[in-house]
Amino acid sequence: MTKLYLLAGIIVVLIIAFAILKGKFTDTEKQKAKYQYKRKDFFMSRAEHECFDALVLAIGDTYHVFPQVHLPTIIDSKVVGQNWNAAFRHVSQKSVDFVLCDKAYIAAKLAIELDDKTHQRQDRIERDGEIERILKATGLPLLRLENHGHFNQAELAQKIKAILGNT
Repeated sequence: MTKLYLLAGIIVVLIIAFAILKGKFTDTEKQKAKYQYKRKDFFMSRAEHECFDALVLAIGDTYHVFPQVHLPTIIDSKVVGQNWNAAFRHVSQKSVDFVLCDKAYIAAKLAIELDDKTHQRQDRIERDGEIERILKATGLPLLRLENHGHFNQAELAQKIKAILGNT
């Protein structure tokens, strides 16, 4: 008989605990945070904008230039034999500064990273190394540009042509 009371007591405690937890989760769902946002004045930083303008002049009408491209836009994480969700999560927060795409198919041909002082930090060095590894594995070339405050369109055109040739 004591065991029956003990079992009944445990069941009652579990029911009460469940009801309390259910109420908390329901309240949490109802009270989701409503974050505030504001529109940025500029889409790119000053250096990125200057680099963008120089890239557009350097490539002429050969390619499209897309700024601030997230890796999942240009690479596919659905590779047979791996956890697709984990692979996607690994790249979902990573991006490159620019991507050159052909005009016929809008296919990515070259990724471009604009390196400033922040790329000397250890966390950025590790991030940059991982992006280089990923892009190399996919066969998408990467051009790293140092930000010295100015961009020579003729030099950019030469670097791009050296990597892509006439494709």
